[in-house]
Amino acid sequence: STDLTSTVGYDSIIQHLNDGRKNCKEFEDFLKERAIIEEKYGKELINLSKKKPCGQTELNTLKRSLDVFKQQIDNVGQGHIQLAQTLREEAKKMEDFREKQKLHRKKIELIMEAIHKNRNVQYKKTMEVKQTCCCFLPFGLQRRRGCTQALLHLPSLSHFWHLFLKLAQMKSALEDSDRSYQQSVTTLEKVREEWQKEHIKACEFFETQECDRISYVRNALWLHVNQLSLGCVQNDEKYEEIRKSLEMCSIEKDVDFFVNLRKTGSLAPAPVVYENYYNTQRNVTPARSPVPVPISR
Repeated sequence: STDLTSTVGYDSIIQHLNDGRKNCKEFEDFLKERAIIEEKYGKELINLSKKKPCGQTELNTLKRSLDVFKQQIDNVGQGHIQLAQTLREEAKKMEDFREKQKLHRKKIELIMEAIHKNRNVQYKKTMEVKQTCCCFLPFGLQRRRGCTQALLHLPSLSHFWHLFLKLAQMKSALEDSDRSYQQSVTTLEKVREEWQKEHIKACEFFETQECDRISYVRNALWLHVNQLSLGCVQNDEKYEEIRKSLEMCSIEKDVDFFVNLRKTGSLAPAPVVYENYYNTQRNVTPARSPVPVPISR
């Protein structure tokens, strides 16, 4: 800004840096919330695999496949819990980075605050001295012209010396005021140069911090996506174990296994042969009256 005491540009930079810090905090909180979700999901999967029955009475190869299925679901749950811990560690790294930047920036801000204060004080002082000098100058010239004209009409020499003394005092005061004004301007220029130099250094530092922040957040996002992709790959490997186990599941083997486990013998029942008791009994001559034979059902 052309206004020496203005901090509009500096304030805009500080606001942007504060917004960047806030954005880092938001990403940090996002990671923490995701960690809570992953941990809860992992624990639920583990509890499901351990407590919920799944094919308890199955036999042989299909039972092995179901056992692998439950074990891998447990492993997936463990993987989500591990991912939750990883996300918490990344959130802690983001927090440390954010606080480190804040600490370093605070040092620069304190320097700039002191520079701004010194600049404003010196500028105000210089303007006050300038105002005093400007007030003295016309008044002093007027008094000087009045004294010069009065010399032509002085009634006595004593009045002449009195006016001359007044003129000398006014001239001395005017010269002192002008010197003070010149010194203030010189001092203000030194302060301005120092402020400008520190302002440039601060801007360069802030730019470096902003570049570091963007780079750090970008890398953190990249790492987070890689972690999620790795989790998916690991989960797919666990699911692949289930698929391999299912490939080993044989319907014929399971049926044969059940038959061999539950079989009651190797021979089938003999055929039932018809025996003609009726004709046999008619061809036999009875020795006495036949006795009725009960028919069992």
